[in-house]
Amino acid sequence: MKPAYVVMGVSGSGKSTVGSELAAHLGARFIDADDLHPAENVAHMAAGHPLTDEMRWPWLDKCGQEMAANREDQPVVLACSALKRVYRDRLRNWVPDLVIVYPAADAVVIAERMSHRANHFMPVSLLQSQFATLEEPTEDEAVIRVSAEGSVEQTVQAVIKAI
Repeated sequence: MKPAYVVMGVSGSGKSTVGSELAAHLGARFIDADDLHPAENVAHMAAGHPLTDEMRWPWLDKCGQEMAANREDQPVVLACSALKRVYRDRLRNWVPDLVIVYPAADAVVIAERMSHRANHFMPVSLLQSQFATLEEPTEDEAVIRVSAEGSVEQTVQAVIKAI
């Protein structure tokens, strides 16, 4: 099996952008967990409501299944919020050797980025709930923590150096 990485963090932290660039650098398959949400989850968030854990479990299982199914021939990079340890553990049920990539940034920086995004279902109003839910990964989780306050290329290069 090839390596599997999850780029995690709050909405607006650069998960999808960093994840897709990292995948390109690694010759990996990129999967965006946002694309795997059922329509009900997207509508719930678009209405300004955070997901419940009951809504997350099937989605996280689908994310884990996608990673497990796609890492036979090439590495895989998943962009997924995975804000709580229990969510990351759920992904590890499918990919036990999962490496966590955590691009961390200040809430002010992230809110500014989110205010410039167009056509995204996650409103800036939910950012505080994301930070309230966030359980930063710990060293026992095979984590690569990098700053996301610079450019995407700087963030990706820091991850590649750590790998």
